[in-house]
This record gives sequence, structure tokens and C-alpha cells, in this order.
Amino acid sequence: MLASLPRPPTDTSRYGTFPQKPDLPPAPGALVEDGRQQGTAATTAATTAAKRSAPMPNYPSTLRRGGFVPSEASLPPSRGSLATQHPRGRPSWCPPPAPQEAGARLYPLNTLSVANIPNSARGRTSARSSTIPTPEGMQGRRCKLLEEDNPMLQGGKRQRQRYVTKVGKCQVNLGNIQDKKRFLSDIFTTIVDLKYRWFLFVFMMCYIVTWVVFGVIYFFDAWVRGDVGHQGDPEWRACIENVDGFISALLLSVESQRTIGYGTRMVTANCAEGVILLMAQSIVGSMIDAMMVGCMFVKISRPKKRAQTLMFSKNCVISRRDEKLCLMFRVGDLRESHMVDAKIRAKLIKSRQTAEGEFIPLEQSELNLGYDTGEDRLFLVEPQIICHVIDRQSPFWDMSAESLRRDQFEIIIILEGIVEATGKCHCLAAGMTCQARTSYTEDEILWGYRFEPCMSLEKGAFHVDYSRFEMTFEVQTPAASAKELQELKELEQQEHSTLSLYWDHLVHPC
Repeated sequence: MLASLPRPPTDTSRYGTFPQKPDLPPAPGALVEDGRQQGTAATTAATTAAKRSAPMPNYPSTLRRGGFVPSEASLPPSRGSLATQHPRGRPSWCPPPAPQEAGARLYPLNTLSVANIPNSARGRTSARSSTIPTPEGMQGRRCKLLEEDNPMLQGGKRQRQRYVTKVGKCQVNLGNIQDKKRFLSDIFTTIVDLKYRWFLFVFMMCYIVTWVVFGVIYFFDAWVRGDVGHQGDPEWRACIENVDGFISALLLSVESQRTIGYGTRMVTANCAEGVILLMAQSIVGSMIDAMMVGCMFVKISRPKKRAQTLMFSKNCVISRRDEKLCLMFRVGDLRESHMVDAKIRAKLIKSRQTAEGEFIPLEQSELNLGYDTGEDRLFLVEPQIICHVIDRQSPFWDMSAESLRRDQFEIIIILEGIVEATGKCHCLAAGMTCQARTSYTEDEILWGYRFEPCMSLEKGAFHVDYSRFEMTFEVQTPAASAKELQELKELEQQEHSTLSLYWDHLVHPC
């Protein structure tokens, strides 16, 4: 394996400061002996390399930034000099990168917020082709690992799928559902959740199907009774009057179910089945009216549309507040009818690997937004800045400004409340709960910034300027993590107490 690794050029005059004499062509007679010596030397070198590589295989040795870097024995001896000649981070002995597919996505080697799971078609191929890597494959892997460590190339590779979009839509597709009978058990919610085109289609088909079915029954009854053939006979006692075909029977069905009653077609008392049929159609029509009108009302007045007037700031900021490092974002309500009993929550979505080697994709952890103090309950009249204190219980306790650029995670913000127009009595059963969502990735968090105030006092009332809702300004914030700041503070307190004891001992000796 060592013998197959790429080697630097033999021309050392490129790296040295002293010129060398040009190589003269050897004599024809010396070519044969040189070839024999070179063959013997190559055989000896191959045997020695095989013996050396047997007890110590050339595997990646150290871990760096979530990925492996090759050991020192597997790198060319002139790696440093070659890297200086290529400022972009790709050594000259690395092959050019293969053209990337149009739909492919690049992911860093560190922990992803969305699991990098291959497709089913690619999974079988990769599982079958996982054999001993060839020297070319090892060379390409080595070049790829070197590119991962290059900070200039990391910015272009941080492209991944969001778990929740900025407008609150969850990017999760459910597939391979076997037991679809569960949707029919809750038919009301299934119809309400349909898109408008399918909802209107179901709405129309419920009426059209019932009209056609009862029209066919009316026509069959009139045909069996002989009412169709005795039209215009004054002595004939018809069961269903003025029904001479299917179209007239269909009009009778529509008039009966919609209670129009034009008076030209009707069911008489000469037959009992006609009366029973009219009663059945009236009951079925009332049930369809109640269900379809209820679905239409809920579809139009869903509180989901109320979330369109709830605003979230585009970015999160991290700065110090009351001598504590805090993560903050801003929320606001554009309507004058406010939310009742508004609550806010935050979830951290991040994949991790346990100590036993188990990979947990999209693990959810809670971010404390003041649940223990009641600060998560909002009186959302004006825009408010929501604060998460980064303490020992926070998952960002060890995060610094440098680790923020390398890590990958997603923060989901959930704002819930009751629409004031539907529940002014503060009753959960009477009001409809509205939920607004958004998300922040690590690229949307600004370290060392603070939100500008957007409220002022004008003409005896408070004025909110929503044009300054997204504005931030930079403040002096240490780049260290909250843990390091706390340790530094404790160390200063310890030194201060030591100096105080020493001073007290000098002033008041025993």
C-alpha cells in the first residue's frame, strides 16, 4: 500500500536553492544493467513495504472536526511545500473533482441536523461495492478530507434540508402508510385537511351523487307503477305525478332535497314507497348539509390563516444581558385583535451519536424560554424580544463563536394562542387555538448583536415602527462560550478572595 501511494516529483531543484546539473542520457550499454538493478531494487522495496504494512495498516489515525484525516505515514513528504503553491487548499497530487450531479447536495462530515441517509437505489449499490479501496480511491478520499479542513471551502458545502421552513411548514413527507383506514375513521378532519380543489370536488359530488341516486329510484318507481306510460290520463291515479322520464325524475329529486317545491312534480299518497323514499331523501339531505356546511365553515375560518399576521425576526442574536450570555429573537403581532393566552416554546433539532455508537437523527431537546418563571406566557400587544439564557442546563453551554460556525443545528420556534375573535371568554373549549412556527439555522444566528428598539411614545400613545423590526446593531460581546466565561469569572473571584485574605493578613497580623 505504501508503494502505491503517489510520490512527489523527483526534481528537487524546484524546492531547493542550489541549481543542479542537467541529467545526461546514459550510454546504451549501461541501460541493461540499470534495468536489472532497478528491477531488483523494486522487488526488494515491495517486499520491505509489504512487511512493514502488515502489522501497521495505513488506516486513518486521528479524528478532526468530525471526520478522519490520514496519518503522517500516508502523506507525501512534501505536503507542506505543495500546499503553499496552491492557496485554495487542493494539493497538486490530488485529482480534479468529479462533476457533481444537478440534484446532489453537499454535506459536511460533522454532525448533520438532517441525517445523510442515501437513497434506496444507491444503498444497495454502495453496500455491494464496499470492497477493499484501491489506491485511486484512497487518493480521492485523502484529497476530500483535506478539502474538508479548508475553511475557504466549508462555506459552500453547508447546504442541507431544513426541518421547518421560515413560514412554519414542516419538511417531512410521510410514506409507505399501510393502514389507511385510520383516515376514514376521522372523516371530518380528513375532509378539512384536503386541498381546496379536492375539497370543492368532494363538496359537489356529495350533492350530485345523492340527486342522481334518488332520481334513478324515483324514475324506477314511476316506471314500475306505470306512471310514465299514463301521462295525461285524468283517470289514472299516479304515485309520482308529472314524471315522464329520467330528467323529470332528477328534477324531482333536486326539488325534494333542496325543498324548492315548484308544484308541478310531486309524490302523492297513492303509494307508501313514495312517501318512505321522500322521508329518506330528506334525512340524507339534512345530514349532508350539516356535514358539508360545517366542513366549509371550518375550512374557511381555520386559525391557521391567523398565523400569517404573526411575525418572527429573520435572525437570532447572541449577546450579553444582565452579565449572562443570551440567545434572543423577536416576535410581533400585526393585528389589533390580540392573541389570548399566548405561549411560546423552542426546540433544538440536532443529530448526535451516543457513547455506544448509536446515531440519533433529528433529536429534539427543549430550550428554556422562561417556563419556570412564567416568562413564556406573552401579552403580545407590542413586539417582544424572547430571551434564552445560556446556562448549565442549556445545550449551548459549550458553544463559542468559533464552534457556532462549525456546528449544524436548527432551532424551531412555536407560538401558540387563542384567536380573540373566537374565544374572548378565555375558554379553551370555545376558542380556536392558533399556532405559528418558524426556524433558525446556525447561519441565521448573529454573534455579538442586539435588536434595535422599535417602540416610541407619540401623542399620548405608544407607536410601533415595524420597519425597524429586523434591524440589529453590533455590541461588544466576548467570543468565548458561556462555560468559559463562567470559569473565568470564578477564577477572578477566587483570585480576588485570595488577595483580600493576603491584604487582611498584612493589615491585621496575628
